[in-house]
Amino acid sequence: MSKMKTNSGSKKRFKLTGTGKIKRKHAYKSHILTKKTKKQKRNLTHIGLVDKADVKRVRNLLAI
Repeated sequence: MSKMKTNSGSKKRFKLTGTGKIKRKHAYKSHILTKKTKKQKRNLTHIGLVDKADVKRVRNLLAI
């Protein structure tokens, strides 16, 4: 059987940490930023981790 391909969209959106956790960016930070407060935009800048419930799904997309 052939190797499983990595999902191209996922490899751009997720990165692995040194301990094997999956990093992600927050949504709502790309456009229509004028109506969002400075505090809201600043808090969206921080890197988040993928939730435990979604880790298996994301790992399959990344083929790891």
